[in-house]
Amino acid sequence: MKSLLSILHHPVLGYHLLRVSVAAMMLLHGIAKLGKGVDGIQGMLTAHGLPAFVAYGVFIGELVAPLLVLANLWVGPAALVMAINMLFAIGLVHMHQIFTLGPAGGWGIETQGLFLFGSVALALGAPARSR
Repeated sequence: MKSLLSILHHPVLGYHLLRVSVAAMMLLHGIAKLGKGVDGIQGMLTAHGLPAFVAYGVFIGELVAPLLVLANLWVGPAALVMAINMLFAIGLVHMHQIFTLGPAGGWGIETQGLFLFGSVALALGAPARSR
């Protein structure tokens, strides 16, 4: 008789669940930024001495890359772009929260951390055919 763990062992299904969920949730953030624009992001970038045009990279990291990951195309590179996008977000907006806990006891940047580490996991685990 098979053990419960062996019945639940579906690494390919697990990978695709991670791929679709991380990309879909990141895409929702990108769609929200389409409506708001990048003015606020440009202000943060220039305050840190970076050129304002870099703000448009958010559309690559939160729209184009997640769409590629959802389509299962170039998952490794696209997920890496999503991870870099999250490093910018953490560095520009959430740095002061890295060593904090939220009201419910979770990490202060747990959402950003999940996006970052989920994207890194996708980049590392992407099958060769989708690289």
